[in-house]
Amino acid sequence: CCTRLTTKKMYTSVLLTSHDSNLPMSLPIENNRKMHQINKEIESILRGIIGKRMQAMKEGESTKDDLLGILLESNTKHMEEDGQSSQGLTIKDIVEECKLFYFAGAETTSVLLTWTMLLLSMHPEWQDHAREEILGLFRKNKPDYEGLSRLKIVTMILYEVLRLYPPFIEIGRKTYKEMEIGGVTYPAGVSIKIPVLFIHHDPDTWGSDVHEFKPERFSEGISKASKDPGAFLPFGWGPRICIGQNFALLEAKMALCLILQRLEFELAPSYTHAPHTIVTLHPMHGAQIKVRAI
Repeated sequence: CCTRLTTKKMYTSVLLTSHDSNLPMSLPIENNRKMHQINKEIESILRGIIGKRMQAMKEGESTKDDLLGILLESNTKHMEEDGQSSQGLTIKDIVEECKLFYFAGAETTSVLLTWTMLLLSMHPEWQDHAREEILGLFRKNKPDYEGLSRLKIVTMILYEVLRLYPPFIEIGRKTYKEMEIGGVTYPAGVSIKIPVLFIHHDPDTWGSDVHEFKPERFSEGISKASKDPGAFLPFGWGPRICIGQNFALLEAKMALCLILQRLEFELAPSYTHAPHTIVTLHPMHGAQIKVRAI
């Protein structure tokens, strides 16, 4: 119950922040007041969860092999060695990491699976291809890591979904020194936005069928899917590429396998296609899908 409440409040906070994203957070407007209040409640709940886990770890009643345990172990070690946590993670740092990993992990994968089910409903032939591959590898058994890594058609489908509907439509970067990019010199401290959605829908890069759902464009991998190997950016690029990309794809493959082993689905007549961005790119009016057990 506590986790569901925290999730709801965290999402509400982000929605409020995004609604007036161009306005300073210090302005005394209603959305800002609500956002600050919800943020206080979220931090209070998370600190309570962290406090209980720390106590359980001290008493040997909790393992340290999950993300929260690892973060807390870092904090505890530095407290024991230095009498402070200035060299490690503070409790406030851990609270912020908990917020980050929720939105970077759970929300993005959820949106990816939503768009995948919608597109497979629109293109039943690809739904059939994916199910055939999954049943051929696993039948009705639980998927394993080795098998998931051999799913070529499912991987192609997920890549194409990420190309058409990336969870984040732009990537933000900041210059840390003067540098030249594309013939333009930027001083240090300049914020740069990389328009991922625009790049993913550029016909000069992806071809005249850029707006069509064609997973086969990834049949030879990402590097040969477009004219520019660096044009596929759902997880960013370079040394700061998303550290969770492999886990996110593995998680999405596992979920899709479990769904397609048991269910078939099609679009409901009430579905209206209207991609909309509030933090992540999602269907504005929801994803109305008719599901049948198989």
